[in-house]
Amino acid sequence: MYQRVKSPKISDVIMQQLETMIVEGTLKPGQKLPSERDLAKQFDVSRPSLREAIQKLAAKGVIESRQGGGNYVTERLGRGFSDPLLELLANHPEAQYDLLEFRHALEGLCAYYAALRSTEVDRENIRTRHSELQAFHDNKDFAREVVADVEFHLAIAEAAHNMVLLHMMRALFDLLKQHIKENLNEIYPQQSVRANIHDQHKLLMQAIFEGDPQKAQSASHAHFASVEEALLEKGKENTRLERSLRRTSDKR
Repeated sequence: MYQRVKSPKISDVIMQQLETMIVEGTLKPGQKLPSERDLAKQFDVSRPSLREAIQKLAAKGVIESRQGGGNYVTERLGRGFSDPLLELLANHPEAQYDLLEFRHALEGLCAYYAALRSTEVDRENIRTRHSELQAFHDNKDFAREVVADVEFHLAIAEAAHNMVLLHMMRALFDLLKQHIKENLNEIYPQQSVRANIHDQHKLLMQAIFEGDPQKAQSASHAHFASVEEALLEKGKENTRLERSLRRTSDKR
């Protein structure tokens, strides 16, 4: 005897759609959801069903309501990566090269799949982020150039269309953003290094647009190898300066 197939509750269907939007990156951690009226219209459902779906997501810890009104995707998503040990690593000078190697591997994969899978919408987003980076570079607006650098790499991660890679990248950048900024603070003031890194961004973008995954991955690897080399050289320079200062102090 056949069992009756139960139709899913409307609120469960809405919840699944919202979860999909969060997992695929359409809705980002900390982002405010559209109003109940707009979402109900978008999904073509009643507001009570929508409200029930949001309450279920809130119970899961995915959505949170904030004082002053509005529902938001929780900013805690992906914070499982921010283990206290990783916080220690991020603040330990000798670990910066290990962290850089991790980005080296992760972003190489992002570049590879972005070359294979990026849509025209993705490429336009990468192009926009690169144009912003170019403008800040030309105007010597260093602080905003650093932020634009991060956004450029995140746009490539989005274009890879791998949800795990994307959320790892977002969690990684949330954890290491200050650390990355400090690294770039070390090497960006050197005009030749800045120009070299900026040129590598353009080569990386072009390889992705050409749809050549191997070339895109190689361009990403070359970029991070160059950053690591610049940091190592800067470290040696600082060591030489400290040694000179000690010698000068000893002679007094």
